[in-house]
Amino acid sequence: MTKPESARYDYDVVISGASLAGSAAATLLARRGVRVALLERRTDPEAYKVLCTHSITACAYPVLDELGLIPTLEKAGAVRNEARFHTRWGWIEPRAAPEGPELPYGYNIRRSTLDPLIRSHAAETPGVDLLLGHHVTGLVREAGRTVGVRASTPQGEREFRARLVVGADGKDSAVARLAGVRARQYENARFGYFAHFRNLPLHRGIAHTWFLEPDMAYAFPNDDGVTVIAVLPAKKRLPAFREDLEGSFAAFVRALPEAPPVDSAERITKITGLVNYPLHSRKPTAPGVALIGDAALTSDPLWGVGCGWAMQTAQWLTEAVASAATGRGDLDKSLRTYARNHQRRLLGHHNLAVDFAKARPFNPMERLMFSAAARDAALARHMHMFASRLIGPLRFLSPVAVARAAAVNLKHRGATVPPPHLSHTGS
Repeated sequence: MTKPESARYDYDVVISGASLAGSAAATLLARRGVRVALLERRTDPEAYKVLCTHSITACAYPVLDELGLIPTLEKAGAVRNEARFHTRWGWIEPRAAPEGPELPYGYNIRRSTLDPLIRSHAAETPGVDLLLGHHVTGLVREAGRTVGVRASTPQGEREFRARLVVGADGKDSAVARLAGVRARQYENARFGYFAHFRNLPLHRGIAHTWFLEPDMAYAFPNDDGVTVIAVLPAKKRLPAFREDLEGSFAAFVRALPEAPPVDSAERITKITGLVNYPLHSRKPTAPGVALIGDAALTSDPLWGVGCGWAMQTAQWLTEAVASAATGRGDLDKSLRTYARNHQRRLLGHHNLAVDFAKARPFNPMERLMFSAAARDAALARHMHMFASRLIGPLRFLSPVAVARAAAVNLKHRGATVPPPHLSHTGS
């Protein structure tokens, strides 16, 4: 007698990786009746990612809200990530319009706080089995599609069969490699070093980003009075920088306009670095496989988009496949829907990040928009919406926005920046 179709599977979905993307996807899928195995190679439920911007952009606020995590994050001390941006024309200071709504925001919160929180949230969700110490070593395939994984577990090798396998296992995704999904890599011509400081005052107590053309830096206040400082110089500076890492880091920060007083603050971590961190993108689906978070797309860390995009891609995947994952729809069609949405929502941002990762000065369009945003409150808010990834490149560079920027600069004494030709880079 033939087994019913549902009996062929141990779970509806197997997710490899119980960090932000994987834990969010497991929670959202299980709430829609999907049986989820959430596999995590590390054995410690408190494990967390160390090298990170520790910032969730405002684009992911709806996901945090759907997960029910907003009160928990605020209780944990997460800092609403209002920001200002330094340019050669002065500071871009996004503020809410008089009597208008507050600007959208996300949160800055250290991964040492966030990762265990969202992982435990998933583990407590009915329908999710969190399996620590489970490392995916192979895929189970039938008729040209993936129907499960093989994993090394504390009890030995085990096979998990599922309608869908999700790779939420980072930029070096084993799931993507085993499924034959190749990554397209792009050079990052900057390197980065990070350190955490306690009791470091910042102007208005908000995040700072410095566009130094081509060098970059940022300071993000986080939970428990900790501020993350990152310096991201062009790679031509790397040999000299590494000769005296401590001195070079401190000197770089001291030279910043309105520099954070790092000499009087307590540094609570060592200085850690990303000497070579290329950007990459993969097709986010294969037969029986979906990739979310960094497994699908790893952008430049200077933009701080990784955490937000991890959660958004988890939500987009859930919305596309939840029904089909339980056998009530066409899974391949659902995966195509997810792939199209992923490309439409993120490709334009990624293309701009790839171009800016060449460590070049601002191009004419960037000079126009950044200079005008430093001089005009409405354009500063427009910049905030783009930096928060709430609007895409085409809306950021819309004819109305470009015309306003040109008018602002023409009114400004000595302004000579003409509006350049628009390029089509994505929505």
